Amino acid sequence: MIARLRAVLSRDFMADTTALVVFFTIAGIVNERFIAGMSWEEVARARIIGAPLMVLTARPYGIWRDWVMTRADPGRSTSALLHDMFALLAFQVPIYTAIIYAGGATGDQLWRGALGAAIYMLVLGRPYGLWLDLVRRWFGISGPGQKPMSLGG
Repeated sequence: MIARLRAVLSRDFMADTTALVVFFTIAGIVNERFIAGMSWEEVARARIIGAPLMVLTARPYGIWRDWVMTRADPGRSTSALLHDMFALLAFQVPIYTAIIYAGGATGDQLWRGALGAAIYMLVLGRPYGLWLDLVRRWFGISGPGQKPMSLGG
């Protein structure tokens, strides 16, 4: 029983971490370089700092998103869109702002980066939610909007 629980929890962790690291490494580079105006050296530093933070926050975000998505109206795609946007914005923008600050962004860069991230999260909320659901299916975890703390069925 304990071995089964560990396997399921590990699969959830791996799926959520893979989805977040792949998706947001690419998105972060685009935002940092082309919206915030950070140098390539600052971008690299932010990505190096961001990678372990993404690993630490991917599963908590997956649990948070699942909880938020349980409040979405299953019959309305607009509801899922808005809930995915909110989930990503509320969870990731504070973390992202800290990452680019630690990477060397200051003043205007920090504000543009944070604003860019907020807009990005609104735009990317649903695409990331769909990507997360897809990656979870690849890992054998059933459907979107799992109950919080579910074992992935």
